[in-house]
Amino acid sequence: MGTWIELTAADGHRLTAYHSPARGQRRAGLVVLQEIFGVNRHMRRVADEFAADGYEAIAPALFDRAERGVELDYAAPDMDRGRALRAAIALDGTLGDIAAAAAQLAPAGKVGVVGYCWGGSLAWFAATRLRVDAAAGYYGAMVAQHTREAPRCPVMLHFGEHDKGIPLADVATVRAAQPGVPIHVYPADHGFNCDDRRQYDPPATKLARERTLAFFAQHLV
Repeated sequence: MGTWIELTAADGHRLTAYHSPARGQRRAGLVVLQEIFGVNRHMRRVADEFAADGYEAIAPALFDRAERGVELDYAAPDMDRGRALRAAIALDGTLGDIAAAAAQLAPAGKVGVVGYCWGGSLAWFAATRLRVDAAAGYYGAMVAQHTREAPRCPVMLHFGEHDKGIPLADVATVRAAQPGVPIHVYPADHGFNCDDRRQYDPPATKLARERTLAFFAQHLV
């Protein structure tokens, strides 16, 4: 199990973050980027799972710029609140918080980023705008609108075939614009990786995780 720490971004903003030390031999550092529900129990569990695979994981609380201590569920009212909090925070500030988490991990070796939903889009921006060594994004809706940005590191993307918020036409747009980026599509819905959501899809989750771990093993050595 991890603990809460505090980070300081370059602009002086102080934010909390869930830190899960690597179990056994440390492979690399990994910044785990939240959905629009905060660093809730699911995101902490994701960080702990990566830690069990040898990655020192930090999940920064990206809502802290708008409201501290946010931990939401998946019902409609919480979803609306999460969207409002996301809209209240400038992207540059969010990227600054991600950079602070990466900087915390960097002294011990390479740093990767993995993100889900909002975090999936942020993983793309981390790859194109920040200094990280690899990035994996799950069902990031904003990627298709920013395909002209060139990744500075290896990137892997995961999408769900039945995701109503990210049509397959958007996935095709990303494929065409970024032929060097491995993109995987699963017979699943948005949020398929989250075992606290009704969209949870165990086979898709297992396969995507295997691919992500193999990707990080290749690029974070």
